[in-house]
Amino acid sequence: MIDLHYVPTPNGQKVSILLEEAEIEHRLIRYDMLAGDHLTPEFRRISPNGRLPAIVDHAPADGGPPLTMMESGAILIYLADKVGRFLPPLSAPRARGEVIEWLMWQMAGLGPMHGQAHHFYRYAPEDIDYALNRYGREARRLLTVLDDRLAETRYVGGSEYSIVDMACWPWVRAIAVIDIPLADYPALGAWFETVGARAGVQAGTAIQNPSLLKGRKVPLTPEQWSNLFGDAMHAASGLRV
Repeated sequence: MIDLHYVPTPNGQKVSILLEEAEIEHRLIRYDMLAGDHLTPEFRRISPNGRLPAIVDHAPADGGPPLTMMESGAILIYLADKVGRFLPPLSAPRARGEVIEWLMWQMAGLGPMHGQAHHFYRYAPEDIDYALNRYGREARRLLTVLDDRLAETRYVGGSEYSIVDMACWPWVRAIAVIDIPLADYPALGAWFETVGARAGVQAGTAIQNPSLLKGRKVPLTPEQWSNLFGDAMHAASGLRV
């Protein structure tokens, strides 16, 4: 049994897609980050960084006590290796390396830069032209990289569907709320439709983030802002900022 500590963001949905695709028995433990559900000592023992998603594997391969893991990319690799699917084995280093390098690209580029674009487009209380231009341009640049890649390969990691497709797909779905039309990226759009038709992807993303269904700006109270962006976590843990 896998416990998935979860909010329905693109990072959370990466993991829920894999759990559904691999038919891994799991339990979703939902959090309301605006209410500060994640700001507890109990959750910090699972995710020292205080961020979601995180998992607890109650039946790790070594037969030991429950295994905890944070960081969505690390979780995807761990679960794929656990079930022997959606990530080539060590005996296929070229294919495995290709999937992992593009997964690291998603973790270091597509996710963080689109996350910053979402922040300044949707959560910042006022428009900051420099930030909107900086992160809007970088979000588009990364989509161009992905579009060029998918003009050459069937899937992001190569010829086979893998965890990197699961990692990228929820972020691509969210581009509409930062005013980027998918139609500008034809190869990416075709891939998006192919992956989105998979039953596991549909099941893994069935729970929607209400804020993604609202208008461009998502107004937050000071308390919600503190809970979502970390001030309350620092105060609760005694960390200096």
